[in-house]
Amino acid sequence: MSPWPKNCFLPTEEASSLHKARRYAVPRRMIERATERRLAGDWRGALAAAHVEPAFDLAEVATAYGPVVAGALASDLRHLVPDLVHWHVPRALGGRSTVATGRTVVLAGYGNGSGLPLTPYLHLSTPPMFDGPQGLVLRFGAVPDEGTPGVFGARTEDWRAERWLWDARHTARLREAVGAAGRIPFLRHDGTPLSSRELAAADDAGARAERVTLLHQEGRVSEAFAAAGVDWDPALPEAQRSWRGLDVEENIRRMALDIPRLGPAVRRATATGGGERFLVAMSWRAHLLLDITEHSTGGRLRARVVERETPGAASAARLPEAAWRRLPDLDLLRSGAMPPQWLHPLVARALFPAVEGPFGPPGPPAPRPVRVRCRGEWHEVVFRDGALRSPHTDEERQRESALRAFGGAVAGCFAVEHSCTSGTGRLPKALRAQVRELFLHAQHGDTTAVLAMLDAGVDLRVKDARQRGLLHVLPLLDHEALLPRLLEAGLDLEARDHMERTPLGVAVGERGSAALVRALLDAGARTDVTDATELSLSQTIRRYKRTDLAFLRERVEAEHPGIGSAWYDKWFQEDAEDEEQ
Repeated sequence: MSPWPKNCFLPTEEASSLHKARRYAVPRRMIERATERRLAGDWRGALAAAHVEPAFDLAEVATAYGPVVAGALASDLRHLVPDLVHWHVPRALGGRSTVATGRTVVLAGYGNGSGLPLTPYLHLSTPPMFDGPQGLVLRFGAVPDEGTPGVFGARTEDWRAERWLWDARHTARLREAVGAAGRIPFLRHDGTPLSSRELAAADDAGARAERVTLLHQEGRVSEAFAAAGVDWDPALPEAQRSWRGLDVEENIRRMALDIPRLGPAVRRATATGGGERFLVAMSWRAHLLLDITEHSTGGRLRARVVERETPGAASAARLPEAAWRRLPDLDLLRSGAMPPQWLHPLVARALFPAVEGPFGPPGPPAPRPVRVRCRGEWHEVVFRDGALRSPHTDEERQRESALRAFGGAVAGCFAVEHSCTSGTGRLPKALRAQVRELFLHAQHGDTTAVLAMLDAGVDLRVKDARQRGLLHVLPLLDHEALLPRLLEAGLDLEARDHMERTPLGVAVGERGSAALVRALLDAGARTDVTDATELSLSQTIRRYKRTDLAFLRERVEAEHPGIGSAWYDKWFQEDAEDEEQ
C-alpha cells in the first residue's frame, strides 16, 4: 500500500509524521497488555503497560480532598484507557512522530459541590524532550498554568468535554463527535474512501460537511465558513493591521481545521467548563476567537481573528486540538495511508462497527532483500542471522577490509555494509527504510518489536543517521531485556554518536534511568569522557539537574577532577551565585 497518494491533501511531511505516530507510538502489544490489565480492574497495571506513570496516591487524595472526590477519581481510573490517551495525545509533527513536549492534558475535574469550574484535576504531563523516553506522567491536583479558574494556558489541552479521547465509557461518542447524518464524511461504512462520483451524489448532512471541508482545502475559506453557518470576519482589527505578511485565509487553509465540528465543540466546551469564548491558535501572532451569538434564536457560531491580549480574548479558554482539528485517523484513511484495521480497536469500533478485526498497528515486517549495484552487476543484500548478507566470499570481504584500512574507496555491497554499521554514507532507499523501522520502534519504547527484528536477523551493530547504535537508544527501551544481548555480541560501550556521546553519555543526558546508568557502569563504561561540547558526565548531570545520578557525579569528580569544559564550570558557578542572591 502506498503511504499516501500524490494528490493527498495533507502536506507530505505531516502525513508522514501522522502515519508514523499511528503505527509506532501505540503498538498492538501495548494495546493488548493495557486492555487485559484494565478489564481485570488493575488500572495501575494498565498504566504501566502503556508507559504512563502515576504521580499520586489514592489514600493521600482521600485525605486531602475527601472520600467523594477520591471515589470519583477511583471510578475514572478504572475506566481510563492509557493506550488510547497515547493514541490521541498531541504530536510534535514537523517530520517527527513523538509526543509534543512540555504539554499538560486535563482529563477531568472534581468539584466539592461548589459548582464550576471543577477542581482539582486529573491531568497528564508530556515528556520534556522530543527524542527522549515517550512515557507520560499522570497527576492529580492543581494544573500549573491555570489562571482564571477553568481557563488554562497555551501549553494545556482541556479534554474534559471530550471524554471519548480517554474514558472507556464514552468512546462510542467519537462517531457522534466527528460524523454527520449517521456517517463519517468522505468514507464508506467499511472505512474506505468514497469515490468522486459518490461524493457528488450525496445530499445529506454528511455531504454538506464534505463540501465545507473541500471548500476549505481549496482555499475558499470565507465560502467554507458560510456553508457551515459560521459568521466569519476575516478582517484584522485596527490595532493588528501592522502585522506584515499575515494572510489570514491562507493561514486557515493550511490548518487541519474541521470547520463543520466547531459549533458542536464550542457548545460542549461551554457546557463543561462554563466559558463562552474559546481560542484556536493560527500562528504565534494570531488566534481565532470563537463564541456563540444570537442566543435567543438557538445560537450561531462567530469566528474572528484576534491577538491573545485583545479585550474579550485574554480571558477566553483554549479549544483543545482534538476538538477543532480533523481527526488524524480519518485523514489517513481518506488519503490511503492505512487501512481501518490499523486503527486503535476502540476507535475502529466507534467509527466503523461493520469492519472486522483484528485491529491495531502491525508489527515489524520480516527483513526484505534489497538490490545493490556492485561491480557492474545487481546483487541482493539482506539482513539474516544478525548481519547484512551479500553474495561475496570471505576472501573478497577480507580484501575489501584491507583496502579500506589503507584508505582505499570501497563500493557496492561492501560500501552498503559499512554504511549500515557506521551510520555514515548512503544506503539504498529500501534498506534505509528497514533501518529506520528498527529505530522508530526503539524511539517509541517498543522493546518487543526491537527484539523481534533482531530475532528475524537484523544486525545488532546497525546505526541510524545520527551514528547511534542500539546501546545509545537504551534509555528508550527495557535495558534489562536488551543490554545483555548487546554486550554478548561485543558492541562497543565507548562508541560515539554524531555529538561524540557514548551510550553512558546519552543515558545521562537524555533521562535514562539510574538503573540503566548503573548497568552500563557495571559493564565497564568509562567515566572520563566528554562530548562534542566538551561537557563531562558530571557537568551533564548538573546541566539537566539529575539528582538521581548524584552517585555518578561524585564518582566522576573524585576520579577525574577538572575534566570537562572550563567555561561551563565558570557559568555554573555564576548561575548558582545568582540563585543564592
